[in-house]
Amino acid sequence: MKTSFKILDIFFISAAFMLTGCRAGDYVSYTDTIEVNGVELFYAAEGCGKPVILLHGNGGSHNDLETTHRDLAQAGYMVYALDSRGQGANPRLDEYHYRDMASDVYEFIKAKGLEKPAVFGFSDGGNIALQLEVMFPGTLGAIATSGANIFVEGALVPEFAEGFLAEPSDNPLTRMMQVEPVMTVADMQGIAAPALIMSGEHDLICQEHTRLVGDNIPAGRAVIIPGEDHGSYVCNSPKLAVLLLEFFEEIGY
Repeated sequence: MKTSFKILDIFFISAAFMLTGCRAGDYVSYTDTIEVNGVELFYAAEGCGKPVILLHGNGGSHNDLETTHRDLAQAGYMVYALDSRGQGANPRLDEYHYRDMASDVYEFIKAKGLEKPAVFGFSDGGNIALQLEVMFPGTLGAIATSGANIFVEGALVPEFAEGFLAEPSDNPLTRMMQVEPVMTVADMQGIAAPALIMSGEHDLICQEHTRLVGDNIPAGRAVIIPGEDHGSYVCNSPKLAVLLLEFFEEIGY
């Protein structure tokens, strides 16, 4: 019986390698930490092939995108899921800024020697992805975001914004979201990478803001996902990988 299980295991592993186009020795799965800009970042890596970086939302961790991580790796991509500075498994901080986190991801890309990786960011992660390409033009090969915003005023749905922006918070991550990011339409117009800018039909981000971002990126488009809220199709949902794989196929990534 033990021998049979080993044979089956080898069969399924070999089938997975055939589906991804990877050789057995190329496919990896591990976790590690890296120091960038004086902070430590935890990350999980899996797969082989073209690089894709996954960025979670405010106060979350790479675990929120575990399903997408696995599905993209099995589809033939080398996937890196990062914990943003001061979040997830990383030591907490007293102050946060999107520009710092964008710089962290840029330094991660350089340290890993990644050539024009695709980046998907959820909520804060999407803000970081866009901020990175604004700060370091030409770094990314593709950008996909869900529930991202480029500025605060007018970007949030009114029923959420009224309470969220009413009073300063004791949480430094919340304080950041109340005043940042600070990007412009002109910044979006300077992004050359193909971009898929998504939000849910019932998102915390206004549909008009999502369209503003997507329509002003020259190779970008905005997509409103029917029936979904801010994270329902993102956090450990199989729906997200389907959307990303369609996007990658469309742009030849």
